[in-house]
Amino acid sequence: MQEMNLNLKNKVYECFSFDENEKKIIEEALNCDLNWARVFKIVSLIVDMKLDKNSCIAFLVYQFYKVKSVEGDELAKRLSLEQQEMYNDFKTIKDINRLTKSEEIEDIKRMFIVMSRDLRIVIIKMFGIYYDIASLENPLTEEQKLFVKQVKDIHVPLSERLGLDKLKQNLYDNVIRLEHPNEYARLKKTIESEQEENSKQLELTKTKIQKILDEMHINGEILSRIKHISSIFNKLHNKNLTLNQIYDILAMRVIVNNIEECYAVLGRIHGIYKPMIGRVKDYIANPKPNGYQSLHTTIIVENQHPLEVQIRTVEMNREAEYGVYSHWLYKEKKSKQDAFDQKMTWFRQTIDNAKNMSNEDFIETLKSDLYEGLLLVQTPMGKVLEFPAGSTIIDFAYAIHSDVGNRCVGAKINGQLKPFTTTLHNGDIVEIITNPHSKGPSRDWLKFVKTASARSKIKAFFKNELKDENIKLGKSMFNQAMMDRGYNSNQLLSSKILEQIFKKYNLESLEELYASIGSGSLSAGQVLSRFIMIYNNENKQLPKLDNVVHLKRNKEGVLIDGDSGMMVRFARCCSPIEGDDIIGYISRGRGVTIHRTNCPNLDYLEKERLIDAQWQIKEDASFTANIKVIAIKSDNNIGRLTNLITGLKINIKGFDAKDIGENFLCTLVVEVKNKSELESAINSIRNMKNVTNVYRSER
Repeated sequence: MQEMNLNLKNKVYECFSFDENEKKIIEEALNCDLNWARVFKIVSLIVDMKLDKNSCIAFLVYQFYKVKSVEGDELAKRLSLEQQEMYNDFKTIKDINRLTKSEEIEDIKRMFIVMSRDLRIVIIKMFGIYYDIASLENPLTEEQKLFVKQVKDIHVPLSERLGLDKLKQNLYDNVIRLEHPNEYARLKKTIESEQEENSKQLELTKTKIQKILDEMHINGEILSRIKHISSIFNKLHNKNLTLNQIYDILAMRVIVNNIEECYAVLGRIHGIYKPMIGRVKDYIANPKPNGYQSLHTTIIVENQHPLEVQIRTVEMNREAEYGVYSHWLYKEKKSKQDAFDQKMTWFRQTIDNAKNMSNEDFIETLKSDLYEGLLLVQTPMGKVLEFPAGSTIIDFAYAIHSDVGNRCVGAKINGQLKPFTTTLHNGDIVEIITNPHSKGPSRDWLKFVKTASARSKIKAFFKNELKDENIKLGKSMFNQAMMDRGYNSNQLLSSKILEQIFKKYNLESLEELYASIGSGSLSAGQVLSRFIMIYNNENKQLPKLDNVVHLKRNKEGVLIDGDSGMMVRFARCCSPIEGDDIIGYISRGRGVTIHRTNCPNLDYLEKERLIDAQWQIKEDASFTANIKVIAIKSDNNIGRLTNLITGLKINIKGFDAKDIGENFLCTLVVEVKNKSELESAINSIRNMKNVTNVYRSER
């Protein structure tokens, strides 16, 4: 411990200039039982990344806090204001490999909020994640497997989005090492076996390129590297290549002073080495979506192997090394800070969107946004905007401004009129056509917008801009539903009942309730049923449900608004089964018909007759459901399918098969206990040979 303490202290004192107060704080922070190996590694990365002394001291005091708790807060009071703010941010985000799944999602949300304030905190957190995954060894526990998956799904693409390429590669190398240990070991052995030959070739090429720089009187720098195993692994699998088809395992980086020198050096290199056709890439004129710029060329060198040469300016290299953080690191002028702000737009939008999303929606949207390909699209004035692949004209309009999206009536892409649903492509120039008299967006837009930002702004329009109209409409719908059921406002709209209703639906006023009904967020029938249930409970009355006859506890196992004494039948149009989200429809003289909440026929029913419904678990209940199977024609496919179903101890109630071209379509009517059993059967069928598609159908 003493030796580690001394080594760490010497390292930070060598790299940063602390005043006497800060040195005393560091002495105290290091005077406890820290995880020395982890702390030393992270501090080393802080130094390598050229983060400042405030980052270092705030991190060390936070490590002290993790051991000493309250004493850490006392020590933090002696920090400068900036150091205290960083210390508090460290406390905000936790250690991901010690969290439950729901806590992990909350932590990622907090990480994005902290990122908008101070990117340094998140970078240091990523260093900690890198240390933690690098320390793991196979075989992994289930918790460790989940941690590795989280790193792969979130932190690898996030570090790429930040432009932290080196960190991304190190994280991903460890993911491959742990998830694919055999292939990782094979690739590592292959690379190491050729290390001596590769090193000699890199040195020879470096000498020749240095001679070019000397002849051109360019004061440049030449670096070399061997490609990361994770990058090789990706190319082998994603592009279905062999190792011999990967042409950039060896690479040379030439760093010069300006763009003119980049192109001049490229020409001279091609004068002494033959370039491979199709392997010259100009990322200076056409940067990658994350802002990466460089010239790439793959040349055939003396050992007849390919070698990639990257040529870039000092500034381009700095941004490739440090990503968006480089703009803070070098304290650039306002114009450069604007470029930084532009790069951070996606993160700020993610934070804003997270406020209105459930944890599940947030994490799925985040994964989608991180992994989707990126598009760079321009306005007619030349402003460049970034979008995930698959984004449409509507996404573009809302990215400019909410008002532009709400008033959008058309658009031109590259000068040609296009429909709203048109997807964008790299380099498109998009001009949005607006009309101040537009009635606003259509709800159909929600079906094809790609970005969470556009989706939330469209929903906000219907919630806010049409609030007065929704209040009037919702009040009318609710009053009509109340009259149809034989109740009046004096009975139901008491302060005591309203208090329970507001709590149930997270509302603050009757106007909000009416607005929610008018906008379609709540069903008048469902809300009214809740009012009636509370009213009847308080007055000890049975609910009025037109002429429905109340029978004994229903055998179907369905509760209607908490009551199980109603006549119940299941709608044949959607065949609900236990586990489906359901809703009831009150029919005069025929009891309550149960539909799935996504049944298309609900659109044609009287909304005021809809009523809350939920499942009551019954072990002996059974339901019928329909499964459609599309499979390639093959001997005895139908026999294997029926054998599979019966082998799962599921009864087949109906069967139909017909030819559709080169395939056959099979419809199975099965008897299952619940939705979980149905989904298990569908998954088993999906794994059958020759099956191309399988899904649950309405009929």
